[in-house]
Amino acid sequence: MGEVFRSCSVQQTEAYGHALAKKLRSGSVVALFGGMGMGKTALVRGLASGLGLNAEVSSPTFALVHDYGGNPPLVHFDMYRVSGWDDLYSTGFFDYLDAGAILVVEWSENIVSALPDDTIRITIRAEDENVRIIERE
Repeated sequence: MGEVFRSCSVQQTEAYGHALAKKLRSGSVVALFGGMGMGKTALVRGLASGLGLNAEVSSPTFALVHDYGGNPPLVHFDMYRVSGWDDLYSTGFFDYLDAGAILVVEWSENIVSALPDDTIRITIRAEDENVRIIERE
């Protein structure tokens, strides 16, 4: 088991993401696991902030991907509706990966076999209504 963080607020989840951003580099992949409402998008807001991006971060549920820019760019995927290799290729996942972007992936459960070996895997689960347990492998 890796690191475990207990978040008692959206702000603490964002702060966790902000701190994690300092460990990322070109080509990093952050795979997020956890159900709806667990705080995945809040963590991504923190990542963007930690990378110095002034981006309006929202879940890419309908667009499937948001490119927030930066150097390297931060690219946010939602794989909830991805159900096969053709769907995955159509998101541009591999193109962004080959270009050296930092990828953060919500609903990574749906593409686990496509994740690179050095992927940072983060699971977020509810301890109760307001508390989230964030585990990083």
